[in-house]
Amino acid sequence: MDSEPPYLGQNCVTPYPRGEVLLRSAWAFVQVTIFRWSPRPWHGFRARLLRLFGADIAEPAHVVIFPTARITFPWRLSLAPRSMIGRHVTLYNLAPIRLERGANVSQNCHLCAGTHDFNDWSMPLVTAPIVVGANAWIGADVFVGPGVTIGELAVVGARSVVVRDLPPRKICVGHPCRPIKDRQPPQ
Repeated sequence: MDSEPPYLGQNCVTPYPRGEVLLRSAWAFVQVTIFRWSPRPWHGFRARLLRLFGADIAEPAHVVIFPTARITFPWRLSLAPRSMIGRHVTLYNLAPIRLERGANVSQNCHLCAGTHDFNDWSMPLVTAPIVVGANAWIGADVFVGPGVTIGELAVVGARSVVVRDLPPRKICVGHPCRPIKDRQPPQ
């Protein structure tokens, strides 16, 4: 009798304990109801909901989180004061994602802190944290991959793909994203 040939995802199992799966399900329900339906100006309310589920947000009244943002694991999210998560941003935070003071993530961005080891048939999860430095600005539709740190005051141009660390105080663009010139501090 011939055995089935190998295939990607073979013998794949969830890396999460049952309690975390249940908590994630509870959060998913809250996110698609109370969080999503909350009025647009209620940023502090949404920050408090995230804190209720374990997010590290020291000053909920001093962050901006739009109701259309999607956060996978609130307990792996850290938002410093004056940071902003724009409309339709996806934070696929399989590992921690941290926004430093004044960091701004514009609409439709996707920050993805996880991938899979494609060299193993079971495709185990591989995660690495993402850090967005103080007063860095990620333009619209940017993808940021696992393990990336974006330096303070960096600007990432719209639709860039960031798969490596970006230095502080640089304007960066492209696919793959790379620094193209210095950024002067705002006036």
